Amino acid sequence: MGREIDAAALDQIFLSARTRNWWSERPVPDAQLRRLYDILEMGPTTSNTLPARFVFLATREAKRRIEPALDEGNRAKSMQAPVLTIIAYDLRFYEFLAETFPHNREARSWFEGKPDIDRTALRNGTLQGAYLILAARALGLDCGPMSGFDEAMVNREFFPDGRWRANFLCALGHAEGDTVFPRLPRLPFETACRVL
Repeated sequence: MGREIDAAALDQIFLSARTRNWWSERPVPDAQLRRLYDILEMGPTTSNTLPARFVFLATREAKRRIEPALDEGNRAKSMQAPVLTIIAYDLRFYEFLAETFPHNREARSWFEGKPDIDRTALRNGTLQGAYLILAARALGLDCGPMSGFDEAMVNREFFPDGRWRANFLCALGHAEGDTVFPRLPRLPFETACRVL
């Protein structure tokens, strides 16, 4: 810890990495999905709550279940991707705190029954979804994160008991060709940051 990663790694994870829309037929093996999770789970969350849940739609049949919920502009690229991931969050994440935060037996009471449980789960689950993107890029996978889908429809189809809720989607695989849009501008430091 404490040493800067090399320029090639920064390039692969951030600087040259792009959201991809079209995919090769090269598969993403289950073992690589397990490795991806083993990496992303190490990212920090509030009190190690780890509320994100990941549903990897890796078969044509599984992707057909989500197809009606996809916005028209996301449908073709999502169905073509080797894996389409539903990044969800568990509203009862606190049930695992005895395992994930074992040094404090009171931790469950910090969250269970509290009115802002959705906010805690969504915030930390979103963090974990970002870790998924970074870890996937570090492993040589391309990513296509998106939020153009009918959330209620996905929740009814995949999470009918209401415990898990869909947050966003991310296609995973190996991009085909160089068909990416020109990189869009970013805000300068002076606009987006304050040093106090």
